Amino acid sequence: MSDTYFETTFADAPLMAIFRRQGLERTLALAEAAWNVGVRTVEVPVMHPDDLFVLRAVAHAGRARGFDVGAGTITSPEQLDAVRDAGAAFTVAPGFDPDVARASVALGMPHIPGVATGSEVQAAMRAGFTWLKAFPAERLGPEWIRHMHGPFPQVRFVATGGVTSKSASAFLAAGCRVVALGSAFGSQGEIGEIRRLLLAAR
Repeated sequence: MSDTYFETTFADAPLMAIFRRQGLERTLALAEAAWNVGVRTVEVPVMHPDDLFVLRAVAHAGRARGFDVGAGTITSPEQLDAVRDAGAAFTVAPGFDPDVARASVALGMPHIPGVATGSEVQAAMRAGFTWLKAFPAERLGPEWIRHMHGPFPQVRFVATGGVTSKSASAFLAAGCRVVALGSAFGSQGEIGEIRRLLLAAR
């Protein structure tokens, strides 16, 4: 389920937008900026009860434009009913928790678990997940991606955490399927770089 969903979702747009703790109005504005430039997928991390309100509003705005919005920083199964009710189409976690992953899929939300070691990659793959969040990408670096693709060529990595519009191309060149960006969507200068990244992927 997760593999098919993400293959389709990121078919020709290797960028995802993540807006963490930006408040409702700014998150909506940043999401609109991302959608307008050609990014179709937005993640709203849920770390505080107020974040559910933001997730609900952004998910509603996304549906109106035909785009999916996911819930991030899912660290326990107890969060899942709330984010599903708020409109999340998928979930993302900072690490790999088999209980969270299975429960999310069971509720109809494809899941991207986080990994930072070969052991975690192997465990996630054994559980049936090949779309994996490389986190924190800034610390792991593009070479980590390149080395992991040696033993795990079928994995689709989503580089998350400290990636910028300037470093995104290095992660994509190293084999990342998707890079996640945040504050870049609030800068007109960086929007131009994002547009170039999207054009290069087509």
